[in-house]
Amino acid sequence: MPGETPPLDGITVFEFGHSVAAPFAGLILADLGARVIKVENPTGGDYARGWGPPFWGEDAACFHGLNRGKEGIAVDLADEGQRAALRQRIIAEGDIVIQNMRAGVLAKYGLDGDSLQKDKPALISCDIGAFGNGPLGNKPGYDPLVQAFAGVMSVTGEGGRPPVRVGVSMMDMGSGMWAVIGILAKLAARDGKAAPGDSAGGTVSTSLYETGIAWMNVHLAGYAASGEVRRPHGSGIAEIVPYEAFATKNGWLMIAAGNDGLFGKLCRAIGRDDLAAEPGYATNSGRVAGRDRLIAELSRTAAGFELDELMAILDAAGVPNAPIQTVDAVMEHPHTKALGIMAPTDGDTLPLPGLPLSFDGTRPRARRRAPTLGEHNS
Repeated sequence: MPGETPPLDGITVFEFGHSVAAPFAGLILADLGARVIKVENPTGGDYARGWGPPFWGEDAACFHGLNRGKEGIAVDLADEGQRAALRQRIIAEGDIVIQNMRAGVLAKYGLDGDSLQKDKPALISCDIGAFGNGPLGNKPGYDPLVQAFAGVMSVTGEGGRPPVRVGVSMMDMGSGMWAVIGILAKLAARDGKAAPGDSAGGTVSTSLYETGIAWMNVHLAGYAASGEVRRPHGSGIAEIVPYEAFATKNGWLMIAAGNDGLFGKLCRAIGRDDLAAEPGYATNSGRVAGRDRLIAELSRTAAGFELDELMAILDAAGVPNAPIQTVDAVMEHPHTKALGIMAPTDGDTLPLPGLPLSFDGTRPRARRRAPTLGEHNS
């Protein structure tokens, strides 16, 4: 933030992160002003370096997206001398350690939170696992596996068709976000409540599976209340109708008539006053019950409009709507550009997303490019 001290200025983070979850947490902390030191294996480093094409320089584009703003060191943890030097640096300088390594790896080398906190009680450690504590605690897990196991795939896509994963790594990135929320809470407790010399560190734990359960909040609450096993509704949802995408002559438009008033506005705007007048559609619960017929009628009507024409009509009527954009359209849209959320790092030209938040109108942003493997060993 130009001219201002970032919120986490003076905080040092050591990230034992690979793939997405821990690196995304480290990225957030770096943008908030922390010094984030990424620790990698000298042989190959973070798996995400090879997740391409596309590549940008020697590393995959996705690695740059998840690891900009950080310093990077390569340490052979099996080497006693290197391990001891790293441990000494963590004890001397570290405030936070984040890790999503395989269960037990850091404990084997004395670099887990419990071991480090014996020498530095104020240290905050954050463990991001696959399934969390329980019978599956040692089972390896990746984003799509947990999308499947947490039930997300069961409510995604269209009924009667093969399972579909959500097209973003929502379990990984969500776990990274929960990690940061927990870390910030621990920092607040340490810095705001502890008396000088008190131990106020501790361990924050989260997992991909717990994140999946959190994302399934509404579906699980619905099942608990009714015993109904939710099915996929394509672009729609179980609780609200109409609240889904409709095909026009030349594209798809998401329409969110999320209450009774908006439903009436929608019907009048597209010339379907007859639907608004039907007693069975007067309330959302009635529309949910009559979903199939109502959606068929609205789909038939929407198909008679050009995309831009229907958007303009609904905008004028105050009915929430949005076209389904492709990645290139999102990147080039004037609103995306006006937000300034896409920007290159210093000395580079690759535009990368920033954090979706601002402080007093300014978006926090670490300007350092993603490190090459072992770039900051010296």
